[in-house]
Amino acid sequence: MNYRRFLKRRNYSGHTIKNYMHTLKQFVVWVDVPIETVTHKKLLSYLDHLLDRGLQPKTINCHLDSIRGFYHYLIEEEQVPMVNPVKRGYALRLSRPLPRHLRDEEVERLLQVVQHQRDRALVMLMLRCGLRVEEVSRLKLAALDLRRSQVFVHYGKGAKDRVVYLSDDAYEALVQYLRVRPASRIKEVFLVDKGRCRGQAISVRGIQKRLEHYARQARLKVSCHQLRHTMATQLLNADAALVTIQDLLGHTRIKTTQRYCRVSNLKVQRDYHRAMAAIMQITG
Repeated sequence: MNYRRFLKRRNYSGHTIKNYMHTLKQFVVWVDVPIETVTHKKLLSYLDHLLDRGLQPKTINCHLDSIRGFYHYLIEEEQVPMVNPVKRGYALRLSRPLPRHLRDEEVERLLQVVQHQRDRALVMLMLRCGLRVEEVSRLKLAALDLRRSQVFVHYGKGAKDRVVYLSDDAYEALVQYLRVRPASRIKEVFLVDKGRCRGQAISVRGIQKRLEHYARQARLKVSCHQLRHTMATQLLNADAALVTIQDLLGHTRIKTTQRYCRVSNLKVQRDYHRAMAAIMQITG
């Protein structure tokens, strides 16, 4: 399909292209008129259909984004004379829950139970470097610069590259794992060490299952993404600049990073008392 090739040329990830094509297929199967004759009214009927299926607002918005992008392609690239039936105002409003993070004592409880060298290294990359679980799974040996305590994250979310840095404990955990990592032609850092897939690169689900195992042991509710949130919150509490955190996390917009300000109570508390002390010194 021309549209698939168009997305590839735009450098969309394989995962994104797969999702776009899947949601478009559902729409094409449902719609009972030619694609180029779909009206705003017909699109709203499809929106009602998705709601009746019980889909979550975020999922429905992903459907709308896929359909909007497809029609934009037809109009701009294929020169089909029509109006895009997906208006901007059709997206469902989403709640914006605050990022959840671990408290310092919870971090300590988690690390106490993660003694396996591979697992400790991959946990530390999420907790200290802010890597996404997908980035940990895809991380290549060639991306490690241990001499400079750096890790190069290639093709992160949005196909963006960035550099992150290894804290002393993350560096130590990674080195300890590399010393026992089996010799292999596999380029990824983290390998499966048991079962039928032994020696292959560990998958995203494999990492998630390991963290779920340790969370049960530590009697915590924690996800891989919460480790990333924890790093961001701890950096903010340590007075790291927002733009620095944005760079380390690979956020496109500073607005995304600013959400951590709403949960970083320690920094707010320090800033308040520092400001009030200055005010009282002036007025006193």
